Amino acid sequence: MKKFASLLFVAILGGGITLGAYKLLENETQTEVSNLTATSSYTPVKYNGTPISSTNADFTEAADRTVHAVVHVKNVQTSRQPRSLQEFFYGGGEMRKGLVGAGSGVIISPDGYIVTNNHVIDGATELDVSLNDNRTYKAEVIGTDPKADIALIKIDADNELPYLPFGDSDSVKLGEWVLAVGNPFNLTSTVTAGIISAKARDISEYDSNPQSFIQTDAAINPGNSGGALVNINGELIGINTAITSQTGSYVGYAFAVPSNNARKIVEDIMEYGDVQRGILGVSGTSLNPSIASELDIDAVEGVYIANVEFESGAKKAGLQKGDIITNIDNIKITKFPDLAGYLGTKRPNDVVQVTYSRDGESKTVPVTLLKYSSYVIEKPGLEVREASPKLLKEYGVKNGVVIAQATNDKLKRYNLKGIIITEVDDEAVNSVEDIKRIMSTKNPNEPVSLSFVSKGGEKKQIIFQ
Repeated sequence: MKKFASLLFVAILGGGITLGAYKLLENETQTEVSNLTATSSYTPVKYNGTPISSTNADFTEAADRTVHAVVHVKNVQTSRQPRSLQEFFYGGGEMRKGLVGAGSGVIISPDGYIVTNNHVIDGATELDVSLNDNRTYKAEVIGTDPKADIALIKIDADNELPYLPFGDSDSVKLGEWVLAVGNPFNLTSTVTAGIISAKARDISEYDSNPQSFIQTDAAINPGNSGGALVNINGELIGINTAITSQTGSYVGYAFAVPSNNARKIVEDIMEYGDVQRGILGVSGTSLNPSIASELDIDAVEGVYIANVEFESGAKKAGLQKGDIITNIDNIKITKFPDLAGYLGTKRPNDVVQVTYSRDGESKTVPVTLLKYSSYVIEKPGLEVREASPKLLKEYGVKNGVVIAQATNDKLKRYNLKGIIITEVDDEAVNSVEDIKRIMSTKNPNEPVSLSFVSKGGEKKQIIFQ
């Protein structure tokens, strides 16, 4: 009996200890969970103070304002249709008009000025413009900038037209909502929405002068060219220009000329009759880890200066080969398209503040931009500029002009920049004006003979048919 009582006491004591320990553990666990909940640092992701779940961007006002200011542009060309083999080989035949292509345009003033892409109106004999209310007008070309793929045309309407104000393309931000408005596949007044995917994007694989585009994932297809890219306030921030696609249709990569660049081109054409392009006077490359390793430098962002042009504003300001441009007018420069895009909004004699790095030290100097003077030899498609005395001496020649870039797509893949042209049709040339004079006397169908001197001193003559 005593033994049983002892066992019972031990069992009760053990159960009490176990129960007490369980209660103690339970209390501690509850305390820990309670504290974790109270001190949690997790909060829902927010944008501008508004939870994503409640974001509701309204595009209706911007869309309504934009569709009335975007027009349909039709490129009509006249061609000769031979009716016999004799007319085919020797000329002649019936003249016929036909629709070659179509695109979009943006009305930018109540009196009928319209911005579009140069490739939309290129070669047109007539331009037909249709408004959103189905009114149709004939348009005239006021001026073009093939390099930037921008054209200015005008229609004469009986009353004031709806138009879009220019926005500030420099202020747009990645992820910002945008609308693309145009006429894809001849479907008029089409609105698509997307975001800003990238800024200062260069898509020219072989072009020696990078351009700066706004990239968006708003659906853009053939026929959208020349249309409007607008923000949700209905302000024009870009002219839709190109897409990157293996099929030729939308896959999520579309590009627009920034509005600041388009506006400057339009103002130049209206005020001066042509585009006033200011140049810094440097050539170089965008830095990245691979190039930085090759050059044995630490910087992986910015523009590395490979050459400073003779008597340029950059030369006079003291910029040298090996300097790295990091800012211009307090705008960060991470790659060459950043620099090219900003300079595209400037004119000759404008002064810009250039910040550069040299031997680890940062300096800022004022640089006066010079006028970009050039001429395009249509056949074979070469843009030429004046050659400095220093450059001519380096090549061992007394006269000539220098190739700035190839404008013919077939020639862009060859590194022709910097080659000297000394003669055109066996006549020596000393300046761009000499080239203009010789070419102005030629029939466009005549062959052109060009004499070249390469960087290695090799001389060559090529006849372009």
